[in-house]
Amino acid sequence: MPIALENVGIAVRDLEEAIAFFTDLGLTLLGRDEVSGEWADTAVGLDGNHARIAMLQTPDGHGRLELFEHIHPEPVESEPTQPHEVGMHRVAFTVDDIDEALAVAARHGCHPLRGVATYEDAFRLTYLRGPSGIIVMLAQDLTKEDPPQAPRVES
Repeated sequence: MPIALENVGIAVRDLEEAIAFFTDLGLTLLGRDEVSGEWADTAVGLDGNHARIAMLQTPDGHGRLELFEHIHPEPVESEPTQPHEVGMHRVAFTVDDIDEALAVAARHGCHPLRGVATYEDAFRLTYLRGPSGIIVMLAQDLTKEDPPQAPRVES
């Protein structure tokens, strides 16, 4: 049976804040909607399910995030997960320049949990706490060659 990953869904406290964070990192907002009704109750398993949603896509076109902010039932706050807890763990992105991605994250008040590590001279990576406490992993592949630079024009 063929199977494909459609998206990763993440409940957020503030949809606009989460959209701003992920679009600044480079994802594209594909669309927004508000969902409710019997079909939504059945699909999600919540009576009176009503949420605002947004679908975002990575620049390579392969990864999608569905962010949702519940209107009803009222959202339940929970402690943000820790890296060693069982359950939904994190969302991970490969970036061309981790320092640039961290500068973007910092503009949203999001910083590494501890620092940036180098794994076997192959990756620089870090975990940070994103909007609504989401753990986001950023990784830069050090084995890829730098993209070609545009020729300099002397004046």
